[in-house]
Amino acid sequence: MTAAPWSLRRLHAVSDAELDGLSRVLIDCVEGGSSVSFMHPLTRERADAFWRDVADDVAVGARALLVAEDDDGICGTVQLVLAMPENQPHRAELVKMLVHRRARRRGLGAALMQAAESMALDCGRTLLVLDAVTGDAGERLYTRLGWIRVGVIPRFALMPNGDFCSTTFFYRDLV
Repeated sequence: MTAAPWSLRRLHAVSDAELDGLSRVLIDCVEGGSSVSFMHPLTRERADAFWRDVADDVAVGARALLVAEDDDGICGTVQLVLAMPENQPHRAELVKMLVHRRARRRGLGAALMQAAESMALDCGRTLLVLDAVTGDAGERLYTRLGWIRVGVIPRFALMPNGDFCSTTFFYRDLV
């Protein structure tokens, strides 16, 4: 068995170099047609602003951030939104599971998801929720990993090109 061509680590602070790598991954995903809250074309300034906001949340413990790195830099990421209402201290939302197109189809998405679940437990969270474009690779991955499909909302969001897409909601109980 060969070692994975990437390494995973949690960031507790985001450096300028890491912000650059995260922005490159986000822009690549949007250019590749992924519906991840942004429209095409996604400017570098908009991507950097998004990651600066994430970095601020990470610094104060409102988010947990994982990155995957290969020989070319950051190639994937996933976040847990930890800032929940006071009656939901056991829950987190898994968001922005992104894999650069150069690193796809090698198990990185599954590795990021499994690491995010472990990170959630480390953060004291036992219930995770997420949403994915219905019929997309993410939906298939989450189903394969045992996430429970809750339902579909039609026309929930827009794809980067402006077309509507339906969204499937999932949860995972870690206990």
